[in-house]
Amino acid sequence: MDDLLPTPARIFVAGHRGLVGSAVARRLAASGYEVLTRTRAELDLRDGDATAAYLAAARPDAVVLAAAKVGGIMANSTYPVQFLEDNLSIQLSVIAGAHRAGVRRLLFLGSSCIYPKLAAQPITEDALLTGPLEPTNEAYAIAKIAGLVQIRSYRRQYGASFISAMPTNLYGPGDNFDLATSHVLPALIRRFHEAKEKELPDITLWGTGTPRREFLHVDDLAAACELLLRRYDAEETVNVGCGEDLTISDLASHVASAVGYEGRISFDPSHPDGTPRKLLDISRLSALGWAPTIPLAEGIGRTYRAWRSEPAPV
Repeated sequence: MDDLLPTPARIFVAGHRGLVGSAVARRLAASGYEVLTRTRAELDLRDGDATAAYLAAARPDAVVLAAAKVGGIMANSTYPVQFLEDNLSIQLSVIAGAHRAGVRRLLFLGSSCIYPKLAAQPITEDALLTGPLEPTNEAYAIAKIAGLVQIRSYRRQYGASFISAMPTNLYGPGDNFDLATSHVLPALIRRFHEAKEKELPDITLWGTGTPRREFLHVDDLAAACELLLRRYDAEETVNVGCGEDLTISDLASHVASAVGYEGRISFDPSHPDGTPRKLLDISRLSALGWAPTIPLAEGIGRTYRAWRSEPAPV
């Protein structure tokens, strides 16, 4: 198959300072692409006119839309308006602006939370809109579903070479470790680290510990993004995961081992669990020749060491 985005193409990575965007930018630059970026102070992606003007002036060959307002159960439950409106605004601005600027390729990154709460496992791409969503992240999920439909609509109406991918739970260097807004894995890393530092004999975590989750290192996602930009051009979205999951209880044990915390771990079932299981079917992506390369235990250790090496906040 012909390379749909040969080097040296110019690619605008929207959200390059985040967990996903930073990994994608590193990967694309290492592969010989010219990576274009803008900070939030330089360009508010919620501003449709400003975003369209930038894309028209920069005229990138491709756009990776990794910018989003993201967070864990607590943040999603507390700020549903912002999770809905900010993400809708970003998606409308970037996708419409890219089309107006004549951008050839665009990759929109969604989230596995777009799928029904009780979808059959592993979740195939055609499970979308076949059942109710998980209530704790409904606003975010609906925004991401809207972005996926927007991509599909631009393909059908204008023949745009725009594609979408749905990553599973991600982690890695540059993750958000703020306990008020972080996802489960970085939150566990921080909780166990602080418990170790304070020599706490036990730690209590939210929920029952029984939900099952799949985790993919963000560098593996970045490799998948490059492959999709080069090789994939269809309206069907593509799941990106590792094909394996584990319970939150087992995840906690992995994190405790990586951090070196040896205290007792218990769970508080009065707090929500979220979706009981969320494992993606990755056969569509695997058929393109992709496979993850970073085992979970190794990835958690690397993520912990990267976080510990970050400069302390001023």
